[in-house]
Amino acid sequence: MFGMLTIGQLADYAGVTVKAIRHYHERGLLAEPERDTSGYRRYGAQDAVDLVKIRTLASAGVPLSRVKDLLDADPDALTAAIAEIDRTLQDRIARLRRTCDQLAQLRGGDRLFVSPEVADHLDHLRELGVSERQLRLERDGWIIMRTASPEDAFVWITERRELLTDPEFRALYLEHDLAYDWSPDDPRLPALADRTRKWFTGHHGRSETRPVHNPAIARLAARSQPGATSPAWNRLADLMKGD
Repeated sequence: MFGMLTIGQLADYAGVTVKAIRHYHERGLLAEPERDTSGYRRYGAQDAVDLVKIRTLASAGVPLSRVKDLLDADPDALTAAIAEIDRTLQDRIARLRRTCDQLAQLRGGDRLFVSPEVADHLDHLRELGVSERQLRLERDGWIIMRTASPEDAFVWITERRELLTDPEFRALYLEHDLAYDWSPDDPRLPALADRTRKWFTGHHGRSETRPVHNPAIARLAARSQPGATSPAWNRLADLMKGD
């Protein structure tokens, strides 16, 4: 019959496989036409329309059992169902976009793991030339503190950022970072300890140097990480205590 489609032509038109059409026949979603005199099943335009509907709904994640109900639904019910499906898809798209953003953050550094304030702080340290080891210590220390005591973590990052606005403290911070790899007998350590002690003594009354609310949490964050100490840093700590 003129204008009638074979199953292969129907599959090509709708963008599905012949196997899928036969599966839809088995599930009762698409009517299976009688064979013509040559032994072929022939499909019409309405079959193509129905098949595109089935493919679209199935691609949207609608179970085939529900697809059949939607094909038989009246226009109002179908419109309402499509609106519901659309909302579900929009929610899924939003979740996928958030996942994509997180993947981008994972490629881009620390912003997936820490707050924006801490990420900015780490970026600032990186610009100052702080070692990756020290950056990791700062990041991991904040994560531990944030988990154990959010209030202390907020105070910690606020103070950290305020202290680094002081050029003298900034210079001391950078030299302490360098001192990690020094020998514990390095002659520069006593001078560094003395300058550090004098700075803290001179700034003891300033608000930005107040201790965090929970010193135990601060000690946990500082000491529980790999690379948090070295022979030179241990020696520096002893010198600062006057040992």
